[in-house]
Amino acid sequence: MTVRRVVPDIPTTPDGMAASRVFYERLGLEQVMDLGWVMTMASPSSPTAQITFGTEDPTAPTPADISVEVEDVDAVHAEVRASGAEIVRDLRDEEWGVRRFFVRDPNGKVVNVLSHRPDR
Repeated sequence: MTVRRVVPDIPTTPDGMAASRVFYERLGLEQVMDLGWVMTMASPSSPTAQITFGTEDPTAPTPADISVEVEDVDAVHAEVRASGAEIVRDLRDEEWGVRRFFVRDPNGKVVNVLSHRPDR
């Protein structure tokens, strides 16, 4: 199993998202994605060093605490399901180019497990 990146997901408000953009730019991060309700800041020199901020997640029943990008989300989903872990949101393709599911970790945190779709 290949993990490509691990990203903390920080819930915020629209004003908080704007303030976070300014704050983290001062720390050297740059905005690499903004869908209006979710924004990711990354290091220009190490692009897998990221932080995501979100005001909502329109396709999920609950916000994620952390995102883990993997090479093969279908294989990870099958393994997690077989383990008996609580699937919070089942596997699906999103219109913004990822395939993902949510699972609850042993600490009660919600993990967004995803892969970027090859057709995107």
